[in-house]
This record gives sequence, C-alpha cells and structure tokens, in this order.
Amino acid sequence: MIAATIAWLMAYRYWVILPVTVLEGPIVMVISGFLLKLGYFSLLPVYFVLLLGDLVGDFFWYGVGYYGARPIVRRYGHFISLNDQMLEKIEGVFKRNQNKILFISKITMGLGFALVTLITAGAIRVPLKKYAFFNIAGGVIWTAFLLSLGYWFGNIYLQIDQTFQVVFLVALASLLLLAIFGFRKYIRQRIVEDKI
Repeated sequence: MIAATIAWLMAYRYWVILPVTVLEGPIVMVISGFLLKLGYFSLLPVYFVLLLGDLVGDFFWYGVGYYGARPIVRRYGHFISLNDQMLEKIEGVFKRNQNKILFISKITMGLGFALVTLITAGAIRVPLKKYAFFNIAGGVIWTAFLLSLGYWFGNIYLQIDQTFQVVFLVALASLLLLAIFGFRKYIRQRIVEDKI
C-alpha cells in the first residue's frame, strides 16, 4: 500500500500536492518536508507549489466572505459554532487589528480559527492588496516552518532502525492529527467558556 502510494506520488508529484494543499495545507506541508528529506521532491518546486496551494485556499475563503458571509453564516454557521452575533464581535476586533490578525493568523493556523479569519477578512472588505500582502508574507514563513518540521522528522526517520520505521510513521501521523484537532478543540472550548 505504501509503495503503491509513493509510486503514484512520484508519477504525479507536484500535481497531486497542489490541490491537496488547497484542502489541508499544514498536514501536506509537513508530509512534503518528510518526503523532501527522503529524496522524493526538490526543495524549490515543492516549496512554491505548497505556498501556491495554500494561497489559493486562502483567496477562495476570502471570496466566500466577500460575496456571501452573512447568508452562509445564517445557514451553515452552526456547524462551526458561528452566528451573526459572534461574527459581529469578530468583525469589530478584526477592523481594529487587521494587520496583526491577518499576519498572526497565517503563521499560527488561525489558532484553530483560520477559516473564520479568512472569511471575516472578506466579509469586512479588507482591501485585496493588503490581504494578499499579509497572506503571502505569513505564508512564506509558515510554509518554510512546516516544510522544515517535516524535513526534521524525515531526518529522525532515516536514523531509526528499519524495523521501527513503520511504527514511527504511524506514531508521527497520529501525533500530527491529534495535535491539530486537539488544539482546535481547545481553542473553541476556551472561547465558549469565555462567553459564559
């Protein structure tokens, strides 16, 4: 299974990474760094494809906010614990601190609320040039960091005895998923507690 996946990935390489990064950038960036260390990718092409994929996703969500945040919040906001009142509070804070929020959100995955931040930026009509500048600046740092993290894990992987490499891969994948989802859950819970 792993060999077939790697063979498929080698055949299509960057064409596979681009759309997957649009959907789930951080995980793909770490995995790509890991595969970079193993020799499956070249640094500059994988870096720029990851950056492009992440930015495409960011601009998509900006467009969603710009052209339809309110109707979407009213209809689907309950899936992500978002309603009109919460959106108005976020917009107020956002307007006062646009530059900081855009940049910090980009380099921290939005502290679990990256999607809300991107949609809000569109909803309050942050100028596209400003939005692009902060997303590109943050994306350059964030992509490099996550790619480096994956590269570091790849370095550890290569130093482990071959019999433990599969165990390491499973543990690493589990750790990444738990960290991302656990952090998002923690932040959401803190916000709910602050409201009470």
